[in-house]
Amino acid sequence: MLDRLDLTDERIDGMIKGLLEVAALADPVGEEISSDQRPNGLKIKKERVPIGVIGIIFESRPNVTCDAAALCFKSSNAVILRGGKEAIHSNLAIAKAMQAGGLAAGMPANVIQLIPTVDREAVKVMCRMTDYLDLIIPRGGESLIRAITEMSHVPVIKHYKGVCHTYVDAAADVEMAWSISENAKCQRPGVCNAMETLLVHESIAPSFLPQMGNILESRGVEIRGDKIVCQYMPSAKLATEADWHAEYLELILSIAVVSDVEAAVNHVNKYGSGHSDAIITGDETAAMIFLNQVDSSSVYANASTRFTDGAEFGMGAEIGVSTDKLHARGPMGLQELTTYKFVISGDGQIRK
Repeated sequence: MLDRLDLTDERIDGMIKGLLEVAALADPVGEEISSDQRPNGLKIKKERVPIGVIGIIFESRPNVTCDAAALCFKSSNAVILRGGKEAIHSNLAIAKAMQAGGLAAGMPANVIQLIPTVDREAVKVMCRMTDYLDLIIPRGGESLIRAITEMSHVPVIKHYKGVCHTYVDAAADVEMAWSISENAKCQRPGVCNAMETLLVHESIAPSFLPQMGNILESRGVEIRGDKIVCQYMPSAKLATEADWHAEYLELILSIAVVSDVEAAVNHVNKYGSGHSDAIITGDETAAMIFLNQVDSSSVYANASTRFTDGAEFGMGAEIGVSTDKLHARGPMGLQELTTYKFVISGDGQIRK
């Protein structure tokens, strides 16, 4: 939490960079998604339009104030932000700066709003504002998101948690697998796209696991493994059923040995959260099985799950990472903050 709250010069520079990148992106509103002309002469276009008024309920990270406001404004949506008590002063300062800058540049008043209270009653009120809010996007811990989903009368796009997996296949480049696994777990463990479970093919386990254990232990990672893992990693604790479901968000990693790529897919689909999962392999067939059959918003071959991020995907910033399937999935950028309408042009047609 302290890491997420910290607004260093580097992070403020990152917020500014994100704003400039969002400003430079193409405006999605009015984009023609498809068009058709019917035999009766009707011309039917499908065009992107704003969703309307979006409520963002979030915890901890004050940079969300900046990113969410910028993305909503760029996609022609109004936004009502409600941050947590941990960052209320930072959130108020950032929102005030954006409102002042926007008004000076001709932005309509009240397009960007931040609720100035940390009273929990404000969240309940927002969740019942069906006449005023078109969508609510919660960002925070799983308990917050589930609570909002249960109480909300307004549609909600959810990001429950990031139980992300990396599967090291029999045909993996071992050096690559060590590097990607270390990065996915250790580069920034407190975020949703960090790896929480490592799966290893049984044929490569004897050569892969001991050195992987040395790497992880040198980074201060606590390992929780199955019985085979514990044989090759003496410091590992025996994993429980709860470990396979866990989003640790810290330097703890569960590791399991699996028989083949199908077993890896089954494990991911059973215990994963639909966020981000990766396979490390030189076998194209195994890669395609994993990429096609894992039911997650982002799937990787030979790369770290840490790339699941709006900025890394070229969106400038993101409003969140949706683990839903409707209407948005994965990192949500400008296009995901729009819906569409059909625009029909005729010259007197009537239906018979």
